[in-house]
Amino acid sequence: MLNLTPLSAARSIQSNIMSSAPKIIIATRESRLALWQAEHIRHTLMGLYPQASIQLLGMTTTGDQILDRTLAAVGGKGLFVKELETALEEGRADMAVHSLKDVPMNLTAPFAMCIVGEREDPRDAFVSNQYSDLAALPAGAVVGTSSLRRECQIRARFPGLIIKALRGNLDTRLRKLDNGEYQAIILAAAGLRRLGLENRIRSLISLEDSIPAVGQGALGIEYRAHDLVAAQLLAPLTNSKTEACVWAERALSRRLAGSCDVPLGAHATVKGTILTLSAFVGSPDGQALIRASASGPMASPEPLGETVAQQLLAQGAKAILDACRSAI
Repeated sequence: MLNLTPLSAARSIQSNIMSSAPKIIIATRESRLALWQAEHIRHTLMGLYPQASIQLLGMTTTGDQILDRTLAAVGGKGLFVKELETALEEGRADMAVHSLKDVPMNLTAPFAMCIVGEREDPRDAFVSNQYSDLAALPAGAVVGTSSLRRECQIRARFPGLIIKALRGNLDTRLRKLDNGEYQAIILAAAGLRRLGLENRIRSLISLEDSIPAVGQGALGIEYRAHDLVAAQLLAPLTNSKTEACVWAERALSRRLAGSCDVPLGAHATVKGTILTLSAFVGSPDGQALIRASASGPMASPEPLGETVAQQLLAQGAKAILDACRSAI
């Protein structure tokens, strides 16, 4: 039996990958956007490992099935990953592709996460068939969103608007807008761009006016933590800047126990080797909203997340978050 050091083990794995034809199964939700993301990863891996057989395993998650209630009321964002994680545990899949904003903050054993590629536009998009932006909407106009984070920030700026829950995949949400159920809806710009639907974007909401969800615009690949082959396969896909931003945002959210049942947003950017993180916590009615930001070395993203979380807690974030959870 060979006694390999971690470095020599990694080189041995890479050599085996390049000399064999591994079969890789990628689990994915079956929405059009999720399938696009999974196919994008499959195509990228095929370019790196043309000898590999890479297939998609489409799955319908609990979160995709329950559309008549908010995510906060039925169990949170984990409902979008549960079935995919089961496929990983049972060996039916080797990895699963996720939108990072849909992945719970605490990744439990036996899983690991790889942040891949450059981040797509993280901003929220204003979509309407009649109006150019939020400021153009008349009082009483109905705006659709599935996010308490978006609801809070919209209500804080435009208290005269009516916010109505909006669930379903991207195509379903657009159809509801086109059927006249809403005067406008708010969607992630990343999803619209990935599906070639930029023409539906009437305007982009600035990062100052709508701090994005943690991980918005970024893709992550989940795999079994002990699967060294999967880790080595995915290593070339990582992007150090995206990774640092996402780890900072997720560290903040973990510290505040953030989930879809609280209005919380965080967004990090990198300039040179400096990482800057901005975040907010608020109440769904927009009456309470606090912000914080800080900068630090890109090499230490999680301590920066902790720092900004502490700033929010010092301003009263705990009381706001506790009130939000008790109201569910």
